[in-house]
Amino acid sequence: MKVCCTRPSCPRPQNAFSDLDDRATLKTTEQKYCTACGMPLILVGRYLPMQLLAQGGFGMAFLACDRYTPALRQCVVKQFQPAAHLSADDLQKAKDLFEREAEVLEELGSQHPQIPDLLASFSMTVPRLTPGKQDEFFYLVQEYIDGQTLEEELVDRGQFSEDLVREVLVEILNILQFVHDRGAIHRDIKPANIMRHRNGRLYLLDFGAVKQVTAAGVPATKSTGIYSLGFAPPEQMAGGRVYPATDLYALGVTAISLLTGKQPQDLFDTYNHQWNWRGYARTSDRLEGILNRMLQHSPSQRFASAAEVLAELDGSGAVVPSPPSSPTTVQPPSPVASSPTKRSFSTVELLAEAAFTGTEGGLVGVVLASLLGISGIGAIAWGVFVGGLVFVQSRRWIEGKDLPIITGITLAVVILIPALRAYPIPTVLAITLFSGLSAIAVTALFRLVYRLLSRIL
Repeated sequence: MKVCCTRPSCPRPQNAFSDLDDRATLKTTEQKYCTACGMPLILVGRYLPMQLLAQGGFGMAFLACDRYTPALRQCVVKQFQPAAHLSADDLQKAKDLFEREAEVLEELGSQHPQIPDLLASFSMTVPRLTPGKQDEFFYLVQEYIDGQTLEEELVDRGQFSEDLVREVLVEILNILQFVHDRGAIHRDIKPANIMRHRNGRLYLLDFGAVKQVTAAGVPATKSTGIYSLGFAPPEQMAGGRVYPATDLYALGVTAISLLTGKQPQDLFDTYNHQWNWRGYARTSDRLEGILNRMLQHSPSQRFASAAEVLAELDGSGAVVPSPPSSPTTVQPPSPVASSPTKRSFSTVELLAEAAFTGTEGGLVGVVLASLLGISGIGAIAWGVFVGGLVFVQSRRWIEGKDLPIITGITLAVVILIPALRAYPIPTVLAITLFSGLSAIAVTALFRLVYRLLSRIL
């Protein structure tokens, strides 16, 4: 079995012990020591670090196993060991943040299924490599989430679709609402801190930068300089107070980063002081408006709570217009629609529904030609049917996955019942394909002309 040494300065941290491959020996061995630096490897006699997962300025994270559990449960061991050059004040702040993560995980992790549980928190004092001195290391042990962060997922799969980003927003907003309701603000929302478990569920990680707020709803002290550049809003970078809207801004940046596949610094126009992301992503006008409001410069111009954003995402809430902005404030290119139930159609949605209308129109035209012949009554019936299709789609009574399902059923009925088709099957398929492509072409042309006229006028 391989065991990792957790001393940051260890020259050879990997250790192999063949006797630990035996489960009985693994559970009863009193201690093992690093063959390179003498560091105790079985932390507090219980946890065996097996693999380095991450390393940063404040320490390291290891995949470990808990030998006190029957199945040797996997867990994450985080070690706090900040850089030696930190001042005494900075060192204390860093230590406070580490301890706060343990406190928050203990409080929140046990209450919400998508926040990792805290399993243990402890310190170890060990002899330093320099004789006569000692080092103190701080550890916390938390639930291991087996999966990929959204940062890793973005690298593997590329840009996220709108539907996938909506799923991310809904899950994380629900977690944030839980966190905010309990008087805490995460302060470090980004793709690297959102983990997708192998079962598909999303988890919010890394509560080391969390800020507790007072009963009045504002932090007791100003924000520290702990944030992720590009994802943090202006008030956080300036060291000012943070709010629930602070997390919503960072989640908005996360969303546009996933939609576009680009880093935040590539999407923010520093000259005009605004986000320019829309040209890199395919998304509906409604989602665009929601994200732009989350990305407002001033916290007062964003949504006040995660619940408000959730209401807008499911179309059940009416958006309160943002207040007038100063020249340096980020302006949303497109306001959120005020209708609580109806949202604008994206170009992709329009073309998909045009294909559906054209295809269905072709199939029904074949049926009417068979039943009524080529006549005025047949033409009127066909026009009423197509008009009805356009109406129900405009009301969003049928959309998305409904379209191919309905088309497939209609096509199967026409093919399987000879009395409903006046032409051979190849001709029916050709008519259907031609009708669908024609509808797409006409709709695309109309959309293009409409956009050109909108810009000119």
